[in-house]
Amino acid sequence: MIKLKIFCFGFGQVAESFINKLINENRSFDLSVTSRQETHRIEFNNIKIKSYQFTYDKFDRSIKKKLEEADYILVSIPPIDGRDIVANYLDKNLKKIKNCKWITYLSATSVYGDHKGNWVNENSPTQPTSTNGINRLEAEKSWKILSKKNNYPLQIFRLAGIYSNELNILKRLKTGKVQIVSKKNHFFSRIHVEDIANILFKSLDNFKNNEIYNICDDKPAPQSEVAVYGAKLLKVEKPNSVKPEEVQSEMLKNFYKDSKKVDNKKMKAFFKYDLKYPTYKEGLNYIFNNWM
Repeated sequence: MIKLKIFCFGFGQVAESFINKLINENRSFDLSVTSRQETHRIEFNNIKIKSYQFTYDKFDRSIKKKLEEADYILVSIPPIDGRDIVANYLDKNLKKIKNCKWITYLSATSVYGDHKGNWVNENSPTQPTSTNGINRLEAEKSWKILSKKNNYPLQIFRLAGIYSNELNILKRLKTGKVQIVSKKNHFFSRIHVEDIANILFKSLDNFKNNEIYNICDDKPAPQSEVAVYGAKLLKVEKPNSVKPEEVQSEMLKNFYKDSKKVDNKKMKAFFKYDLKYPTYKEGLNYIFNNWM
């Protein structure tokens, strides 16, 4: 079996879930990752991995050789001070990546901005309102320019709000850390991290250059609807709602600024993928029955 050479810029929950998928599918691979710490070895699921230092202004020089050998490069580091540090590094240090079959940049659906609760797809106008959305759109532009300039094989995944078995509204409800804002016609899309990993796995053998995909489930829904469903599962009181002007958290204010329903038809058709958790109900039911 051919050993896949994978390089992950950043090793958060999406990258970890992707690697777990490779392990579960018995795929042989050589993995390198980055972190802000000095280069060191880590252990993940009994696998020894080298984690290379990579920051805004400091990086391990041996990264270059690893990237030249890599088949697949996954980029999950968010923009820093409005700039994509990975695109900037590649532009300055690596003109060609001869073995690379794809670079996947993980963006976010915040690039669409506010569409007043209407549906958006990959061809919809991008008019971000939040700092995160503005920075993500700039990062996408950097990647597109770099891909064209150096002929990099690039795909962009615009991820909806990620939840997982470890990080989800059920756990927040149990600790009382859920605040619901009373705002009419506020829709938001979600995706379980395992579905992201499954689609990344599908894309190993099914790739089209310079494409963008929305990665989200089938049911955009108000946060209040999801919280009420979670509270019923846990048999706890649903959280009280507050008015938008009462919100203190800047992150929460940004969250409620945009309302849109994100369409996933392109993702499902191209990757021929049926979601494991097509709506928040299947996702939360699984978490409740297996992780709570």
